[in-house]
Amino acid sequence: MKLIKPKFWDKKNLGFFSLTLLPFSFVYIVIANIYKFFQKEKKYSVPIICVGNIYIGGTGKTPICIKLKNLLDEKRVPIIIKKEYKNQKDEIELLKKYSKLLVCEKRAKGIETAIKKKFDTIILDDGFQDKSIKKDLNILCFNNNQQIGNGQVLPAGPLRETLSALKTANIIMVNGEKNIEFELKLKKYNNELKFFYFNYNLKKFEEFKNRKLIAFAGIGNSINFFNTLKNNRLNVIKEITFPDHYDYSDNDLENLLKTESQNKAKLITTEKDFLRMNPLKRRRFGFVPINVNIINENNLMAEVNKIFK
Repeated sequence: MKLIKPKFWDKKNLGFFSLTLLPFSFVYIVIANIYKFFQKEKKYSVPIICVGNIYIGGTGKTPICIKLKNLLDEKRVPIIIKKEYKNQKDEIELLKKYSKLLVCEKRAKGIETAIKKKFDTIILDDGFQDKSIKKDLNILCFNNNQQIGNGQVLPAGPLRETLSALKTANIIMVNGEKNIEFELKLKKYNNELKFFYFNYNLKKFEEFKNRKLIAFAGIGNSINFFNTLKNNRLNVIKEITFPDHYDYSDNDLENLLKTESQNKAKLITTEKDFLRMNPLKRRRFGFVPINVNIINENNLMAEVNKIFK
């Protein structure tokens, strides 16, 4: 599914469209709760860390999974497990490139396979809403710009479930600057939540310096990518947004190249977008990889390491 996020999802006040869709959100919540009620939670023999979200798309789950796995490598033998979705091959390729990954149709089967292969720590990329698995640590990712949007559940808003689900979370990772107001808002549902903040640093972007750039992206939160480029003082003259997990056609790529030529600029995109392109066409496009920088990283790892004691 290609997610085209409606603008009214991120408005603080409920507008006409949100109010019209509220009955459908209620039905969604009821069905989801019934499904969860019949799920039987299973405890596994190794620690399981889930990196999930409530706000749908663009919260940084995958980069945080990679960062966490790398931080755990020194003392543990971790592996990332991701449920297979046909529209998320870009994320799978990215995870394979930077970490050890197990892709599976069912997370439970993936966990059992990982245990047989002697991995001693499981990191779930997504799966907070999967109540069939007992997690030792639940990490939820948010973006400081969108936060919880209008606070409503799909389809009236961008939330995958109600904020009452925060009571089973342990750590909140926020992409952006420290925000006490947002922390207090979430702590109404769980006063024990620990908050940490992170941002993105660009790697290997020298070829893009001192050039006019046309930035394009089809990810959950394209604005964050564009802002990261600007924060690194890159000269972005045009921004083009596609739906999340967008599957670029050859025609799309040709149109982008025409735009590049007309503006006498260079195209730049994310590594995830680059991986979704036709391999025969992608060599004409530039991408910039990112590093995740976690503020108070040592304090975060102190919280994570508690589950191993």
